[in-house]
Amino acid sequence: MKITFTLNDETLTMDVEEDIRLLDFLRDELGLTGTKEGCGEGECGACTVIIDGKAVNSCLVLLPEIDGSEITTIEGLSKNGELDPIQKAFIEEGAVQCGFCTPGMIMSTKALLDRKVNPSDEEIMEAIEGNLCRCTGYYKILQAIRTAAENLRKANE
Repeated sequence: MKITFTLNDETLTMDVEEDIRLLDFLRDELGLTGTKEGCGEGECGACTVIIDGKAVNSCLVLLPEIDGSEITTIEGLSKNGELDPIQKAFIEEGAVQCGFCTPGMIMSTKALLDRKVNPSDEEIMEAIEGNLCRCTGYYKILQAIRTAAENLRKANE
């Protein structure tokens, strides 16, 4: 099956198998290994990518579903060797422990901050509720998201 989609700002047209998950395609076919497989059932958020502005578990998406879509992975956030402000905030606030959940957590944060520049703590928690972290207790992650939001607001003033 032939599909066309935009991945990290690059338009691609490819022949793909209809029963391949987006997660496997990204990792195995395109070498984009920042997206992680945790549970494979859409419960942990490690495989989160952004599809058409929405945070989505890529383990639950089959390739035909992305035809015509715009997809952003963790690899698509940095520009010209410069980390995204969200990535910087996660590092500055010590919100990266083992790092396994970090790409998915950052992608969920990106989807939130793209639509809401000044989210409440409740909105932040709701945005990342599908992302599990076994290391941090979430305090530093929440602080990193607050810091990223503040930095993005300042940059847009």
